[in-house]
Amino acid sequence: MNVSLTVWLLTVAALCALVAADFFIGRKPHDVSIREAGTWTVVWVVLACLFGVGLFLFGGAGPTGEFFAGYVTEKSLSVDNLFVFVLIMGKFAVPSQYQQRVLMVGVIMALVLRAGFIAAGAAIISAFSWVFYLFGAFLIWTAWKLIQDARKDVHEEEYQENKLLKAVEQRFGVADRYHGTKLWIEENGKRVMTPMLVVMLAIGSTDVLFALDSIPAIYGLTQDPYIVFTANAFALMGLRQLYFLIGGLLRKLVHLSYGLSIILGFIGVKLVLHALHESGVHVPEIGIPFSLGFIVLVLAVTTITSLRAAKKQEAAEAEADGEGVEGVEGWSEERSAT
Repeated sequence: MNVSLTVWLLTVAALCALVAADFFIGRKPHDVSIREAGTWTVVWVVLACLFGVGLFLFGGAGPTGEFFAGYVTEKSLSVDNLFVFVLIMGKFAVPSQYQQRVLMVGVIMALVLRAGFIAAGAAIISAFSWVFYLFGAFLIWTAWKLIQDARKDVHEEEYQENKLLKAVEQRFGVADRYHGTKLWIEENGKRVMTPMLVVMLAIGSTDVLFALDSIPAIYGLTQDPYIVFTANAFALMGLRQLYFLIGGLLRKLVHLSYGLSIILGFIGVKLVLHALHESGVHVPEIGIPFSLGFIVLVLAVTTITSLRAAKKQEAAEAEADGEGVEGVEGWSEERSAT
């Protein structure tokens, strides 16, 4: 799809306006309610759908299908990112009323960083068509690693600060407590960072690692930089509200990593087939309608099986607790009788 510079500028301006509106509406630190998070989540999903309708009117069914396939994929991958965000919030003991501000700034940083990845990916693809082999192999390897990590239950591990974040902390110093939403303070005559800034940098820099698989994944669905950027933007911009909406549900999505591994592996195979086709090898290619249907089906099945497994586990734990209580009561009665 040919997108003019004017359309690019208008799109970026519109996204900036939406981010600014979201920021000023929720600028006052507060605990985000389920109702507020749910309302804004619906708003961002509706906006993404309206954008998809606009693509259909001006670009046709092809770009629209690519956008929704990319949007659903990026959204599902971003849900997995929330596991790490929960660990980061716990690691830095972020007060609940400040968490929405941390996520807002962190998501904006992530969007800017991803824009750089998207531009680099577009340049590499246009210059080297064989890069699809590398992207495909990387996604297949990532899918396998995701399965291995799911078996080890890595989400229960403690968040470890990366080297860049540690270097920044050592260079500027960090205050020993939060000072509202301030990012810098004067302490003993020296300007130091607050924990608020540190946790924002942690979320922003951590997303760079997530981009290493999400950007190749969406380029496996579309090679249009405009669609790649807008799909990422809409997926990320609703992430803050999704954090508060499904925060308690995250641990119940026990099969999510398996579903994501299937999706990444599927896109990896799709990329390899596309690379072979571009090299002149006659192999079947996987179309966007099939890709979108497959991704949605995998996510639906994964969610259903996760909730069922979580319900069975809760029932088993409740039964075990009940048996434990009965055992203690029986032991107490026996001692009373003697």
